[in-house]
Order: sequence, then C-alpha cells, then structure tokens
Amino acid sequence: MKTRAAVLFETGQPFAIETLELEPPRAREVLVRVQAAGVCHSDWHLATGDTKHPLPVVPGHEGSGVVEAVGSEVSAVKPGDFVALNWAPYCGSCFYCTHGRPALCESYVEPIWKGLQMDGSTRWTLRGKPVHHYCALSCFSEYAVVPEASCVKLEGSIDPRIAALIGCAVTTGVGAAVNTVALPAGASVAVFGAGGVGSCIVLGAKAAGAGTVLVVDRAPEKAALAQALGADEVLEAGAGVPAQIRQLTGGRGADYVFEAVGRPEVQEQALRCARPGGTVVLVGLSPMGSATNLPGAVITRRELTVTGSYYGTCEPRRDFVRFAEWHRSGKLPLEKLITRTYKLEEINAAYADLLAGKLARGVVVF
Repeated sequence: MKTRAAVLFETGQPFAIETLELEPPRAREVLVRVQAAGVCHSDWHLATGDTKHPLPVVPGHEGSGVVEAVGSEVSAVKPGDFVALNWAPYCGSCFYCTHGRPALCESYVEPIWKGLQMDGSTRWTLRGKPVHHYCALSCFSEYAVVPEASCVKLEGSIDPRIAALIGCAVTTGVGAAVNTVALPAGASVAVFGAGGVGSCIVLGAKAAGAGTVLVVDRAPEKAALAQALGADEVLEAGAGVPAQIRQLTGGRGADYVFEAVGRPEVQEQALRCARPGGTVVLVGLSPMGSATNLPGAVITRRELTVTGSYYGTCEPRRDFVRFAEWHRSGKLPLEKLITRTYKLEEINAAYADLLAGKLARGVVVF
C-alpha cells in the first residue's frame, strides 16, 4: 500500500513529505492507521545528528491510531482497536521485563537502533530503496507497521491527541515523578525545562501531592502554562537559579530536582539545586557522546542521589491505561499541554515553533 510520510534524508535538512510503499505486517506486527503524532524534541535530535541513526528515516515516536490489520501470531490487539503506541517495545520474559523494568528490555535494542524491524528488514521503500523506521514506530506517516509489543489498547473514549502524548511525554514526565522516585506527598520539587516532558513532570508532581513546585526555563512566555499546570513559581534560567531555589525552599534546596532539557550544563546546575540528602533525576536525553561533570566529592559529602529516568520507568500496559484514567477523572489535565495542531505538510513549521519555544506540545493530526 502507499502512505504519505515525513522523511529525513540528511542531517541538517528539513523533513520532506514523500509517498512511500508500505508492506503488510508480518509475524507479530500490526498495521496502524495513525490519527495523531506528537511533535517531540527527540525526533529533532535526528535532524541535528545529536542522535546517530541510519538515514533515510521516517521519524515520529509519540503516536496513537486504529489497528487496520494484524500479522500472524498477534493476540494483543485486533482490527478496529484504538491504541496508544509504545516506543520501547519489550519481550515480556527477560530479567528486566520480569522485574518490572520493561523499558530496559534489550530484545529490541539492536534492530531499533538500526532502524529495522525484528527480522532485520524495513517495511518502507521509496523508489525501490529501503527507508528506516524510528523507535519501531515512525508515526509521522498516515500508516505505520509496528511491533505488536508497541501497541497498548485503550478502552473508552479518549482524544487521539491525548493518547499520542500518553505514548511519550506523559509517560516519560509523569512516570519520572510517580514511578522512578515515587515522589512523596509534600516534597519540594524543582523542574528544569517547561517543554512537553517538563510540563508532564509538573503534572506528575501535583498528582503525587508535592508541596512547592518550581519550574526553570529560558523562555519567560512559558510561565503562564507552567503555573496553570500547578507550578508555584517559574524562574528564568540563569546563573542565579540555585540561590533562588534555596531561598524558595527554606534555605536548603529542593528535595527532588528533575532535569528535562538534556544539556550537560543544565544537569550540572540541577545538582547545585538539590538539598543535602536530595535526589536529582535526569530525564532529558543528552546528545550522544556528551559528558556531564557531576563531582563525586559533592555527591558524597552531601549524600545526593543522582538517577536516570528512561521512559518514566514505565510498564506501558499498566501506565498508559492508568494515565488515561487519570486524565478522564481530571487528575491529569493533559488537554492543557496541546498548544497547537498541525497537518503533516506543516511538520517543518511545527519544529520551527518547537525550537522557538512556542509549544508545550504540538500534535500532527491525520
């Protein structure tokens, strides 16, 4: 079948809209008609080369849609099911999967980073030549063939745009607060970065009953949204932020500091904002090959905990459903995250808006 998709041919170049040939799903694969796809900074890392990946590639890893067809051996979903898409498919039987850490499953890692499906091939071609998948999903397309393990069925009525966000930003941000560190009620929190993931960390902190929630961002125009989501104060990024955070937290520093930017210098500043005995959670993805100076002497003497949070330490089949229910109940007002929607043809404009700091989350709708 044919499908229109955004394709990245070279780093440093804009996305191109092309009509690709898409093969039917094979064993344990699912054909999804994409309804919505989030505009996430992680896809932009492909365009800049900060994330090394085979090209050409169809980006997009935050999506939702309707199952159109299934390959052999598929039992989790059927045609007509509405699904949110999980960009970290997992086997369900390895050490990590059986110990509640499926995001760390290694079964799909090698083919995913090669831009392939599990059998070592792609389902896309353009003029007879293969086009790579991204995170096994490639949601910036009208249709996509994905692993069965990437599909999480959602029951009941939910906006496809919201379901798409649950597939990445919501689970990454809310999960960092409620899964990775199981944020205790009353804790003081500082969040660096007020984009999609940072905003979801704020929502997760409020859902967990956090006390003071402080947000740091370089774009002052994001203050209104951060406060609407529950932030008590929004600080403009700069050298004086650690002193401001200490002043706002009784002179100690925050109990929990979340870094959702993925820049080494921001991670280093985040460490200086945690109180003695506090926890720093690195959520943002740094460029491959970068290094962060987190001084061991400071960590030891102040008994700081530094931890990573990958995909919100999630179990997708549990957390996607849970966060959808929290949204329906009003506990997670995810509609506030959606700044603007775009057509597929507007994908480059969407990323220009993202880079200009105009979006909490933009969504491509089909």
